[in-house]
Amino acid sequence: MLKVSVEYFRGLPQVSVPLPSRREMCRFTLRPVTHTVGDFLRMLRTEDRGIDRVAMTTTEGVRIASSNSIEALMEGDFHLVINDNVYYVVTPPQEKLSTEEMLRLSNVRNLVNQLYEALNVDEHQIKKERELLAQLESLRIQLEPMEKKRKDLENVSERRTTSMTWLGLGLMGVQFGILARLTWWEYSWDIMEPVTYFVTYGTAMAAYAYFVLTKQEYLLPDVKDRQFLLEFHKRAKKVGLNVTEYNRLKDGVAKIESDLRRLNDPLMRLRPHSDLYPSLFNSGENMGKIPSEEEVAARKPESNLKWPTTSKIIRAFSSKSAKER
Repeated sequence: MLKVSVEYFRGLPQVSVPLPSRREMCRFTLRPVTHTVGDFLRMLRTEDRGIDRVAMTTTEGVRIASSNSIEALMEGDFHLVINDNVYYVVTPPQEKLSTEEMLRLSNVRNLVNQLYEALNVDEHQIKKERELLAQLESLRIQLEPMEKKRKDLENVSERRTTSMTWLGLGLMGVQFGILARLTWWEYSWDIMEPVTYFVTYGTAMAAYAYFVLTKQEYLLPDVKDRQFLLEFHKRAKKVGLNVTEYNRLKDGVAKIESDLRRLNDPLMRLRPHSDLYPSLFNSGENMGKIPSEEEVAARKPESNLKWPTTSKIIRAFSSKSAKER
């Protein structure tokens, strides 16, 4: 006669149940903490549609609630009722740490704490954190006047770029008006059709010339961002903002903030610094940096620069993001 069996595999209880429809065994793997008795009953009904009634009771015949966890269910033997069949389920003993093992683990924990105290890890962490905070404060003091200039330049460049955008729309409207006047008032469509064709073709040539000169496809958001950056660098020279120095300071701030996060993370304190920062200046170091004037003026196809949006001039320009683009 088929019976229900329970065994532990890699810490999880596996229940083998005979299905009434096909009279074959089916194994269910349960999670003691997250699964409940109700979850197990639903699994049984889903696996075999021929199950009309399924329930679990204690050895005394008391029904076990569906909200009970599997962990609580496995603490003792129980009955599994499937249709008219009642199966007596014997749960295997759960493995628990012995007193000797718990004592040994406690000794290891104490030994690690003693090692930390012997190496003065806490004092070293505090000293290092103070040094990094002092360096960070110094860099932020140097960045403060530059940040003010940068924000002012962003506002001016944004207004200038927006004005040129509206100017372009106005010129397109004037062109449309002139062509409409010549088509419906001065001449006829038969005369103006080749003119409009050459105007369209000339626009395509202008877009291709833009690509030849800038090595960048003529996309309106990119054109706007490029004009914004050109205006930014042009005015940066006039107000005395050293973009190279600004980027160097931003690199230093990003590196120190990363070191502080690592220093305050208990899971990463003992990891080698090279594991955490294999190449800092290839990942997030460009956050907050301004593209150089050479990158803005002529972008090469193999360049790792990704043009930022106008509203967010300070962006990361990693090679990965450029390839994804």
